[in-house]
Amino acid sequence: MSYTHVSYTDYLPQTLALLKDPGLLLVAAGKDGKPNAMTIGWGTIGIIWRRPIFTVLVRPSRYTYQLMEQSNSFTVCAPAESQFDAVDFCGTRSGRDYDKFAECDMVPLPSTKVSAPGIAGCPIIYECRIVHYNDVEPACLAEERRADCYPAGDFHRIYYGEIVAVRALSEAG
Repeated sequence: MSYTHVSYTDYLPQTLALLKDPGLLLVAAGKDGKPNAMTIGWGTIGIIWRRPIFTVLVRPSRYTYQLMEQSNSFTVCAPAESQFDAVDFCGTRSGRDYDKFAECDMVPLPSTKVSAPGIAGCPIIYECRIVHYNDVEPACLAEERRADCYPAGDFHRIYYGEIVAVRALSEAG
């Protein structure tokens, strides 16, 4: 099982399909270097500032938020089918209460360009350097999205990560 560097567009359809169902794994590590994985179902990949950008949304109430605030990078890992149980676990448990890597038998994989690790065995890993963030502004959000997505008022922070490397398992695709 070896990884090769690929273009950020090589596995875009597969990545977006997994983002929709069952979700992707966002990995961040705080100042102590201990990684945490969080399931994400909202995000996008595109071009901003003439660079490939992966945008991810994290609510301030989430444990991952404090890790993102302490770091300058994150990874987004597209899980293998054998990792779907981990996606479910990481989406329903908090890193405040669980060591998700230990609970799910996930192994941190050092990144090649950023400090946040990936997850070994994930077929596709996007390494992202945080270049900007901003908060969802309730007054600027369509009322139906506010009512549907934010009934408790826990509005996301949007992180813009420049995709500085993408790795794929040789079996990916």
